[in-house]
Amino acid sequence: MPTLAGLSLSELIDLVRNTAADSEQWRQHVRFDPVSRYFHLLRSDDVVDIWLLTWLPGQATDLHDHGGSAAAIQVVQGNLHERHADHSGRLDDHSLALGSTHWLAPDAVHDVYNVDAPPAVSIHAYSPPLRSMTFYQPVAGGLEPLRTVPTREPEVSL
Repeated sequence: MPTLAGLSLSELIDLVRNTAADSEQWRQHVRFDPVSRYFHLLRSDDVVDIWLLTWLPGQATDLHDHGGSAAAIQVVQGNLHERHADHSGRLDDHSLALGSTHWLAPDAVHDVYNVDAPPAVSIHAYSPPLRSMTFYQPVAGGLEPLRTVPTREPEVSL
């Protein structure tokens, strides 16, 4: 397994799965905001950040990377969808079903969205901790960076 800054890929996946399985750790933080996605930091240290995110139907991120951080996502309520972009700009959509765990390499570019009812909840772990995100648009032959933002928040939008 590849090694991340402090966590192996298997450790990152295990961490997000164990956090998701311990609903007492996150359930009380679930909120839904009709204006924007809600998120709550569950854990932060020098190696990893773990976030709870909530998604009402129609809420989404923009196409982005995680600034060199790898990520693991566990869907704990509802269903989400992900659009992954390869470096040629080709987009591939797939479902993130309830109970599924998905990981993203440090150079991955994607967006996440909820098009289904009911509302969805997901747990996201980033290692090393999330510090910046670059947003992209697909163009002929690749991806065009639009803006890079420093952030301590997951899945910010433009």
